[in-house]
Amino acid sequence: QALLDEAALAACLAYVDLNPVRAKVADLPEDSDYTSIKSRINAAQNNKQPKSLMRFAGKPRKHMPRGLAFELKTYLKLVDWTGRSIREDKPGKISEDALPILERLNICSDNWLTLTTSFTRSFKNTAGKEQAITTYTNHMKRKRRSSIANSLALFA
Repeated sequence: QALLDEAALAACLAYVDLNPVRAKVADLPEDSDYTSIKSRINAAQNNKQPKSLMRFAGKPRKHMPRGLAFELKTYLKLVDWTGRSIREDKPGKISEDALPILERLNICSDNWLTLTTSFTRSFKNTAGKEQAITTYTNHMKRKRRSSIANSLALFA
């Protein structure tokens, strides 16, 4: 799958990092072996960045360094909130203002759980907002925009 924008990337990252929790292989994301979230947490506790993972570059700005366009702490809060929302034994909710990444990426919070629980079913070849899929389709000289209906519904 082509992850065409930050919204698609954030959804896919959370989907993968929460797989062990959803499969009941781990109780918490930080206990999930072989995930990027565990590697990032372990490295951050030693004030380091995992060499094999792209770093979080912080909030978007004019001269953006290479990296993911959000902060690690924001991503950790997002994964924690999403994991609590998915698990039936943890019905807790976090207020809307605790999730600035969703606002910044213009993802409706009602769609976030669908994105992170059925990502691979929702997006087959490409994932992203409509404009990103259109640009990618044109660049690849394809006639059909893959997954466009789910993009319009979930990234609206």
